[in-house]
Amino acid sequence: MREPYGVSRVALTEAAQELLRRLTEMHGPLMFHQSGGCCDGSAPMCYPRGEFRTGASDVLLASLVVAGVAERIDFWMAGQQFERWRHTHLTVDVVPGRGSGFSVEAPEGVRFLIRSRLLSEEERRLLDG
Repeated sequence: MREPYGVSRVALTEAAQELLRRLTEMHGPLMFHQSGGCCDGSAPMCYPRGEFRTGASDVLLASLVVAGVAERIDFWMAGQQFERWRHTHLTVDVVPGRGSGFSVEAPEGVRFLIRSRLLSEEERRLLDG
């Protein structure tokens, strides 16, 4: 999925960027996947790049730039979830608490969380264009 200049479906809070810098130092290049499934499926899961295999129906929403991290962090979403959320802008944040044991931040006592808002008409036009 292409991202027009200055418009993205996904953003990161400062807290998320800080955590991603630490996690990258510990685990190497990272990726996100948002499944929309049960349990913690509504939370974005963060994995070392390549440890989660994306499928043909997964959608690449963004390749995120984090200051101090050499490689972009891809954010993938299951295709069916994307169809339900395609009209939203997602912001990855960090909150106290323990999420899924599969996501690399779990041992840190925090978890990634999605905050969302509706895309503006202009954003929708540019992103779906």
